[in-house]
Amino acid sequence: MTPILNRRSFIITSGLTALASTRVLGANDTIRVGVIGAGGRMRHGLLDAADKAGPYQIAAVSDVYTPNRDAVKERSGGTATTHLDYREVLDKDIDAVIIASPDHWHVRMAADALAAGKDVYLEKPVIHTIEEGAALTKAVRSSKQVLQCGMQQRSWTHFRDAVDIIQGGTLGRVTQVRTYWWQNYRVLVPRVPLDTAQLDWKQWLGSAPDRPFSDEVFTYWRWYSSFGGGGMTDLFTHWVDVVHWAMKSDTPKAAQMLADKYIHEQWDWPDTIQAALRYPGFDVVYEGMMSSSIDDGGLEFRGADATLKLNRSGFSVWRENTPDTQNPIISAHSFQDGTITHFENFFECIKSRKEPNAPVEAGVAAARSGLIVNQAYLHGGQITWPPK
Repeated sequence: MTPILNRRSFIITSGLTALASTRVLGANDTIRVGVIGAGGRMRHGLLDAADKAGPYQIAAVSDVYTPNRDAVKERSGGTATTHLDYREVLDKDIDAVIIASPDHWHVRMAADALAAGKDVYLEKPVIHTIEEGAALTKAVRSSKQVLQCGMQQRSWTHFRDAVDIIQGGTLGRVTQVRTYWWQNYRVLVPRVPLDTAQLDWKQWLGSAPDRPFSDEVFTYWRWYSSFGGGGMTDLFTHWVDVVHWAMKSDTPKAAQMLADKYIHEQWDWPDTIQAALRYPGFDVVYEGMMSSSIDDGGLEFRGADATLKLNRSGFSVWRENTPDTQNPIISAHSFQDGTITHFENFFECIKSRKEPNAPVEAGVAAARSGLIVNQAYLHGGQITWPPK
C-alpha cells in the first residue's frame, strides 16, 4: 500500500458516512494518541509498552472512573484532556486511539474511531459476539485506517521464529496442539476499593443489560457474559491465534468443552476448563483453571518428527527417537516483552500505512474460536461449526 499523503477522505463503515480528517504525519512526527479505557491493562501494560516503542504523545483520555482518567493525565505531564464520553476523544486532533475497554464496547468504539479517521490499537478479544466479526471486518476494510489487534505474539520475536520452524517442516506432520494457561485470579487481580461517587456505572454498562453496581462485576467483568467471555476469550484467544498463524488454518469444524465453576461459583463462565477444537487435519486442546498459577501458560506443537514447546519466555524443539532426550535440538529465549515490538509495529504502520502484524481478520478468527467453545459449553458441551 502506498503512503497516504492526504488523509482527508470519506470513510464508510457500518452503513454510515463520516468525514475523516487527521494530521499528515512526517517521518519524524510524534504520534498523538487518544486513550480509551484507562484501567489496569491500559496503564500497566499497554502504555508501559508504548513508552518503550517510540515517540508518542497522549493527547486525550476517556474512562468512566475519574481516578483512571486522572492517572493517565498525570502520566501525560498534565497535558492530556480528560473525558467521560469516548466520542469526545475522537473529536480531538489525534492520529490514533488505544482501546482497552471491557469487551462489549470493543466493536462500537473501534468502528466509531475508524469512522472518525483514527488508526486503532484494539485489545483482544476484538469482538464480544461471533456476529460482531463481520461488522468489525467491514468497518476496517471499508476505511483507509490501520487497525492493530492486541495479539502481541504476532510481533514477539521468538514466536515469529517458532512459527517459521513449524511452517518449515522441522516437526513433521503436526496433528495435535496442546495449549494451557493456569492463573490464580484472586491473587493476580485482587479486588481494589472503589469510590463509586467517581464512577459512572451506567456509562460503563453501555449496551449491556441494566444491573445494580457490583465491585465484583466491575473487577472481574471478563467472567460475566454481558461483558466478557471468560478464559476462552481472555487467555485461550492468545494461544489459538498462534495456532491459526502457524498452522495456516483458522476455522474449527467442531468444539467440545468439559468445564465447571468449582471455585468462583458467582461467575457466569467456568473457572476450570478442558476444551478441544477440531480443525481440518489437526486438533487443538486447552486446559486451564483460575485457582492455580503453577506453570502459567504455553503451547506444545506435537509432530511426527519433533515437538515444539513454546511460551512467553522462549521455545524449545525436541526430536523424536534420539538418544539424548534431556536436551532440545533448538532453543531460544525472549529478552523483551512482545507488546513493545507490537507497538513498534503499530507506530510504524501509522506512518507507512502498511498492514500491521495482527490484522483484523486474525483478531476476529482468534476471538471466534474461543466464542465457539463457549457456545459448546452453553449447549451441552459439544457443537459443530457452522451449526446445523
